[in-house]
Amino acid sequence: MTWLITGGAGYIGAHVVRAMRDAGERTVVYDDLSTGVAERVPEGVPLVTGSTLDAGLLARTLTEHAVTGVVHLAGKKQVGESVDLPLHYYRENVEGLRVLLEAVTAASVRSFVFSSSAAVYGMPSGDQVTEETPCVPMSPYGETKLAGEWLVRATGRATGLSTASLRYFNVAGAATPELADVGVFNLVPMVFEKLTRGEPPRVFGDDYPTPDGTCVRDYIHVVDLAEAHVAAARALDASPGRDLTLNIGRGEGVSVRGMIDLINAATGHDRPPVTAPRRAGDPARVVASADRIREELGWKARYDVQDMITSAWAGWLLLHPRAARA
Repeated sequence: MTWLITGGAGYIGAHVVRAMRDAGERTVVYDDLSTGVAERVPEGVPLVTGSTLDAGLLARTLTEHAVTGVVHLAGKKQVGESVDLPLHYYRENVEGLRVLLEAVTAASVRSFVFSSSAAVYGMPSGDQVTEETPCVPMSPYGETKLAGEWLVRATGRATGLSTASLRYFNVAGAATPELADVGVFNLVPMVFEKLTRGEPPRVFGDDYPTPDGTCVRDYIHVVDLAEAHVAAARALDASPGRDLTLNIGRGEGVSVRGMIDLINAATGHDRPPVTAPRRAGDPARVVASADRIREELGWKARYDVQDMITSAWAGWLLLHPRAARA
């Protein structure tokens, strides 16, 4: 098998490339480098720079590298930005996927793993979110991910393409400091940034119906996430025509306040958070049921929240050396 990893120079993509390579799979990275970093691509792994909207380049890449499977991670991923730029998100995430699937089917690629998101669920109720929980996304970003799942599944049914849609929960951590998340869009790096500046972290609302009043989320180590992609890719290769939709989480919830307390302790800080108003659309609790992926793929998360924080902090210090003295 040769796997094309779209978005393979990004934070998650680079970890997937590393996990696939370590598992003995051949990989090719396809990335427009709008947020990806070329230096993340391992030596010896081909890097093709381009957009998933470029049908000609995709066709040439699939043919020249004899690609037999695709892991599609490329796309726009910020919820707030998607509200302001819905047309841009639909173009990049849905039209880009359609163009890619057209090239994939023309090249007789056999397997397709799609990067989806827990954002497809919107504001679910209950202790755990299963794959049968109704999908009611609350942002254009979540809508594009759900539309992407529909498009991938329909293509598989029409052509025999083996497909898997992996619904990520909250990703954190790093395999090595060099592969750490360079963005400041998720809770862990947002707290790091505040602590580095000598400012208190923020929690958005402390009156939710949860034990400490702050939102509860399921966090997954990026290394575990990458290994789930390997497991899904191999399952598709072994079972032509398979169609999987799987949550990628730990099945354990941590509150925002609890996460900030853990980050303070792990980084040697002592800055209690301040409370800001609730953000529109934030559900009180979103925790994955991870039963199906364990049953289907034999996969289970190995790393805990402490591992995520410690590895992410090492990457933050590499990128922001002054933070060690803050």
